[in-house]
Amino acid sequence: MGSSAQEAEGKYTKSDRRIMDFVEDYTDEFLFMSIGQLAERLGMSEATVSRCARHLGYRDFKEMKNDLIQKKAGKGAAGKLAGTLMKDQGFDVENWFDFQRECLERTREQLDMGQFQEAVQRIGSARNIYIHAKNASLAAARLLFFRLRRLGFQASLIPSGGSEVLEGIARAGEGDLIILFSFSKVSEEGRMILDYARETGCRTLAFTSRLYAPQEQRADVNLYVYRGEKEEFHTMSSAVAVIDALVLALSDSIQPKAAEELMRLQKLKKKYGRQLYGKIRLKRREGREQIQCHLVKTLAERFLQSKVYKRYVPCSFFTL
Repeated sequence: MGSSAQEAEGKYTKSDRRIMDFVEDYTDEFLFMSIGQLAERLGMSEATVSRCARHLGYRDFKEMKNDLIQKKAGKGAAGKLAGTLMKDQGFDVENWFDFQRECLERTREQLDMGQFQEAVQRIGSARNIYIHAKNASLAAARLLFFRLRRLGFQASLIPSGGSEVLEGIARAGEGDLIILFSFSKVSEEGRMILDYARETGCRTLAFTSRLYAPQEQRADVNLYVYRGEKEEFHTMSSAVAVIDALVLALSDSIQPKAAEELMRLQKLKKKYGRQLYGKIRLKRREGREQIQCHLVKTLAERFLQSKVYKRYVPCSFFTL
């Protein structure tokens, strides 16, 4: 592990080997452990852990752990999270908000306003809107879907993976728009969608954290979102800010239509809200009553089978 680690394996103690095996098998867990937590987990003293670190060529446990974090940086969610915590020597909420501010500022600086205005125009004129995202990006995609539907746009979510992706885009064609959330890289599904869109004349829009990408991986319109460095925990605050900016710009460009759609929704809620929510409350009450009845029946059955009942209650006194 360390640059000056002992070369002869025979010099490692039994405790050293236990620690090394744990680090290798449970790396993600180790990244978030203190020296005391590791010692307690392995049933040894903190001094033993410190000696192991020195045997491996490090000054102390902290250096050993930080070296592993650096090697894991950017590799998986645990590595990114650990890298972010190590950067500030633990979590500090004020530093976190400073980081959010930095992400928003860098997004504002790098976001192409021409592309942003074109995105507003493309969404506003689209016949149908299809949205695709995977993993954590799906949360941002659902937010955009919700906002667009409220404004009256014909928006739908494409399944994240599998053959259902093909079913999701099968009817997309000229006059439609596909929106991709592909921040760090374009997924295999995303590449397939871009290829399909070029063949059918469907327009594309992408949320991306890359300022450069090969032409075949670029959408017609690209909105830059800064979410942190590769080795850091990636925030969604900038993506949400760009989504809300898009929605507000859209609302401004279609004010009469947006107001009409929101008023229509409000009227529907006013007309059917009591009926809808009343049924929900009724179902909840019926559910509670069923649970209560089941509980009473269970307790009664247990009592009838108990020694107390059989000993003190005559058979003729109470039967089921």
